[in-house]
Amino acid sequence: MALRPGAVTRIALPLRSFAQRFAFVLLLGGAVAIMAVGKSDPEAFEKARTAVTDTIAPLLDAASRPVATAAEVVEKVESLAHLQRENERLRQENARLKQWQAAALQLQSENRQLRGLLAYDPKDSVTYVTARVVGERGGAFVRSVLINEGAKGGVEKGQAAVLGDGLLGRVASVGDNSARVLLITDLNSRIPVMVEETRVRAVLAGDNSKSPRLLFVSANSALEVGQRVVTSGHGDVFPPGIPVGEVTEVGEHGVRVVPFASEDRLELIRLVDFGRDGILAGDVSATEE
Repeated sequence: MALRPGAVTRIALPLRSFAQRFAFVLLLGGAVAIMAVGKSDPEAFEKARTAVTDTIAPLLDAASRPVATAAEVVEKVESLAHLQRENERLRQENARLKQWQAAALQLQSENRQLRGLLAYDPKDSVTYVTARVVGERGGAFVRSVLINEGAKGGVEKGQAAVLGDGLLGRVASVGDNSARVLLITDLNSRIPVMVEETRVRAVLAGDNSKSPRLLFVSANSALEVGQRVVTSGHGDVFPPGIPVGEVTEVGEHGVRVVPFASEDRLELIRLVDFGRDGILAGDVSATEE
């Protein structure tokens, strides 16, 4: 015998009320259960998370392409209003670059002679993999991005992620068709760096803000706003000299650095394998402790 509409409503209302009342408790319990599984068996949890990202990466990649195209169109329209001023700025910059070019050619000649005298032998075997960003995880605790290339595309754990301006982060985990890149602004990121002008060495530590901190800086280091920060090469993780950022704050609350590589509107990034056998090659988390 079929139930009348009134009877169906009387049955459905208590069920919906129960679901609304205990939904938060159920979600909280599920989150606690997932955390417990992750703590009890981290390796299995990491494999499960990698499998999930491998599954959704193609979907996110397909969904990101129309969004990327629309963002590009909007950016081009906005840039038209600034073309005249940008053109003048580029002319002035071109004049300055010509002066620097003359100086660079002279230094290049001197460098070539010095390399010949020292029998310099480059040991870095650099390879590149270009990947598209298909997902972002930004918030109070995690700053990383998901890319659509994995082990099948030549991505390996510990590789440097760079943009045209400088270091963006490093590969933290790799699946077959996707990988997760930990940004240098993440709370778990630790990068050996040095101030280019003074050669003062430090550790760039992310704190989930847009301006990471410099740690282990001596009191008499004479840091100033505007100084460039580059990788130091310590730990044999990255080669020395990769641009990282610029000192923007020096005071009682520490030293802050704004990265050259902007995290805004990330689309394509380059993963670089410098052929280094540093601490990241065996355990990426070693620098996070």
